[in-house]
Amino acid sequence: DMGNVVAFDNKCPHRGAKIYTEDSGNQIASCKYHRWAYRNSKIIVPDKHRFADCDINNVDLNKYQLAWCGEFIFLGISPYFELSQQLGNVFEILEKISFSINKRQDLNRYDFLCYWAIASENALEPYHISFIHSKTLGILDLEEGENIFDTLNSIWFAPVGNLKMKKQLLSMRNFFDISYQYEGFMALYLFPFTLLNSTFGYSYGLHHFFPSAESENKTKFTSRVFSSKLLKPEFSEFLDSFFESYAMSVRKVFDEDHEICKLISRDSWSMEPLKYASELEVKINHFRQMCRESILKQAK
Repeated sequence: DMGNVVAFDNKCPHRGAKIYTEDSGNQIASCKYHRWAYRNSKIIVPDKHRFADCDINNVDLNKYQLAWCGEFIFLGISPYFELSQQLGNVFEILEKISFSINKRQDLNRYDFLCYWAIASENALEPYHISFIHSKTLGILDLEEGENIFDTLNSIWFAPVGNLKMKKQLLSMRNFFDISYQYEGFMALYLFPFTLLNSTFGYSYGLHHFFPSAESENKTKFTSRVFSSKLLKPEFSEFLDSFFESYAMSVRKVFDEDHEICKLISRDSWSMEPLKYASELEVKINHFRQMCRESILKQAK
């Protein structure tokens, strides 16, 4: 759209056919059904003269609202907050992270067979890591760390307890040109659907858990892995395998999560605080509190 960013519901305003059918890529916004297209901020309608009995000149896509945080873009259907209000103090961290990202290394998308809040809560708590991810995320031997709560959102900062791996990760710092780094594992949760995590800021995983219109027992899961900027382009020759390994590890972690989330029924979840909550599950009760408050805001 001539340099402008537009977000819409991927339905042709004519008869509702999908315009884009691939997971990613750059294609012309054109509907295959009757060749309606979107160019230069306008809908192009073939045989437009045949629509004399309707207000065809004002036809448009069903667009969403957009806002930027650095180079991250957010969209909202009917947002209750300005983006800066929703992100709070997390805004500055996200902005710095966005300037550190180089390119996407992996895209993974499939349905989690569980309610979306169950998948989200699983991503929030580290209690299960040593049991479910013993050969993946668990090998970092993450310490208890610190939880930071900022209005709707939360961040978990956890030092890497595996000293050998920590030393190796520290030695890689001079390869990267990054604006933000936490020297450990960081899991930043953006209420209600998004998780951004990283180890030492060299790669980032951006993960979404969206409710499905098809079924409450299905979550539209999407995971993207990004590499961070390098000081010199030639460093990519020997870091490509590192990025590939990270991406494959992320895939394995979420496959493991999916297998356990499938065992949790929809009626096991509610917005009430956990009856039995460990110290490692405090973010779940924060999440549920934010859900309750959001429902009250909608009711008003």
